[in-house]
Amino acid sequence: MLPTKEWMDMKQHDSNRSGQRQSDLPVERRSQPDADVSYRAAASRRSTNRTQDVDRHVGARVRERRIMLGLTQQQLADLIGVTYQQAHKYERGINRVSAGRLYEIGQVLSVPVSYFFDGLQGENTRPVSPRERMCLELARNFAQIPNERHQEALSQLARVLATD
Repeated sequence: MLPTKEWMDMKQHDSNRSGQRQSDLPVERRSQPDADVSYRAAASRRSTNRTQDVDRHVGARVRERRIMLGLTQQQLADLIGVTYQQAHKYERGINRVSAGRLYEIGQVLSVPVSYFFDGLQGENTRPVSPRERMCLELARNFAQIPNERHQEALSQLARVLATD
């Protein structure tokens, strides 16, 4: 199939806002590919670190909430309709979570989308304290207890110990 005239016209247009063809512009206003490419590359490098930080923060918040609810990565993946590997990449910040997928994750984890961005303003990412790590591990292990009576007994024990 041959390209249409409209397609060919579109190809001749530059991305400038005026919509003029490159050939219609004075020489000094024509885009300079080398400068344009290097500008884009520099802009890309500037935003890369920040966006990766945000992706990692969102992923960490997903992981934290998933563990609080006692879900495995596989269970979360099944609930949001992705593979285990994809859920793992979301949590590690390797793959960016789209807005629609983040909304879906929020629904599954019973939190608003804003929950995943809490703590970004200060961006004083501190390491997880040993106490916080222990609490997360406790929640994970509690959720893996198959017997509900054992879970209830452990919960009552924790309540009694907390009142001391």
